[in-house]
Amino acid sequence: MTKFLVTPTGQQLAYSFIGGTGPTVIFLGGFKSDMEGSKAIFLEKWAKKRNRAFLRFDYSGHGQSSGNFLNLGIGDWCNDAKQIIGLTKNNGIILVGSSMGGWIALLLSQELGSRLKGLITIAAAPDFTEESMWKNFTEDQKKEVLNKGVLYLPSDYGEPYPITRYLIENGRQNLVLREPLELHCPVRLMQGTEDTAVTRETALNLFDHINADDLSLFFKRGADHSFSDQGCLEILEKNLEDLLQGC
Repeated sequence: MTKFLVTPTGQQLAYSFIGGTGPTVIFLGGFKSDMEGSKAIFLEKWAKKRNRAFLRFDYSGHGQSSGNFLNLGIGDWCNDAKQIIGLTKNNGIILVGSSMGGWIALLLSQELGSRLKGLITIAAAPDFTEESMWKNFTEDQKKEVLNKGVLYLPSDYGEPYPITRYLIENGRQNLVLREPLELHCPVRLMQGTEDTAVTRETALNLFDHINADDLSLFFKRGADHSFSDQGCLEILEKNLEDLLQGC
């Protein structure tokens, strides 16, 4: 059942929480996605079957949550996640971040301390507004962002993506690959070899950038950016259960 959390800034964040044992598994979705996606629903069903605590939600400007997407950026969505984490009280947490959610998970990992019991990323896209977008924009595209405030990029998942000046500038304030990333929990990075949105090099760079005692990178041959076919979901489940065994 969908509920709504009203934040101090007045945003209404849609979420679904399943009570259960162990650390709360929190799913962090991607750019322009919502909590009704296949991975989020799969994990909720998994949690119900195993009596595990699980939380999925929509960032502001996404899905059922309030807010104008054009006025929001990475920092705002990270703050949304912090508000949602407040629902878990002081329980341990395992973050599962998909695409942009991987970036947000890495930001959160630097603040959660000992509460973070594990981190899984799926086609993580850290710093994508700068590394994948701005650096690859043509001069005309950059001018459109700076002068008009928004550039619309084609999407494989429906309507064009609006890339705002605010998104780019806010992203620069939240980069995670400029400073060392120290993680004191098990980390599992998963990536599809046929991902056309996030490159293999991105996954390898992230793997090299993270300093953690228990760190693995897994490539799934043939998997695309969604990483959501049955084989991919089984890999996600296995990695999550492996992390939970150590909690």
